[in-house]
Amino acid sequence: MAIAKVHGWYRFAASVIRPILFLVTRRDWQGAENIPQTGPAIVLSNHISYMDPLVFTHFVFDNGRAPRYLGKESLFRIPFIGRVLRGAGQIPVYRETASAKEALLAAVDALKNGEVIGIYPEATITRDPNLWPMVGKTGAARLALMSGAPVIPCAQWGAQDLLAPYSKRFHLFPPKLVHVRAGTPLDLSQWHGKADDQQALIEVTAKIISTITSMLAQIRNETPLAVPFDLHNSDLPRTGNFRKAAKKIERDAK
Repeated sequence: MAIAKVHGWYRFAASVIRPILFLVTRRDWQGAENIPQTGPAIVLSNHISYMDPLVFTHFVFDNGRAPRYLGKESLFRIPFIGRVLRGAGQIPVYRETASAKEALLAAVDALKNGEVIGIYPEATITRDPNLWPMVGKTGAARLALMSGAPVIPCAQWGAQDLLAPYSKRFHLFPPKLVHVRAGTPLDLSQWHGKADDQQALIEVTAKIISTITSMLAQIRNETPLAVPFDLHNSDLPRTGNFRKAAKKIERDAK
């Protein structure tokens, strides 16, 4: 199994975290052959836990690539962690601000240099109570159409058993079974050249979420709702601990 060639802080982080993940997880990894071994690629996955970036990167890294992620800017202000993230080439996103486009341009440049970019198209942990993918944001679709890079849909399940959504309490033992499945590249040819077309971005985003949801349904052997949860049609906040917000809404309604 190929190991990605990286240096500096990325290598440091991998040397520390990989042995821990081997210890606390059992791995069901499928479809790694769908991730190009060289050249640009965008890997997309559902988001169910703060552990997702570690579990998903473990899968991609141990299959030969070192993904760079678009992550919320607040993480980069945490002492030491922020230094590691920046040193490992991760890209800060200033969510809900005009500066958010800077992260997109940085990702395009990385793809031009033949790198792999990882994105959670939902942009935050899903608000769906059963942890199915919710309606996504259009950033991943815009990056895909701007860059023309291969888009690899992925589904993962099990990270929430290590660390429940927004929880601070880890459940590391016994080792948890984590599933990661990479699908074949999406055919987005019908939207080629439409990176500035809002309707095209919505359609591509829907295709991304639908594909990931179908893959996750196979892993879970369950049937998701026909219509994904839409954050825009709820009173929950766009970011932050939605479960606390949901409890407050419930209390205020009484």
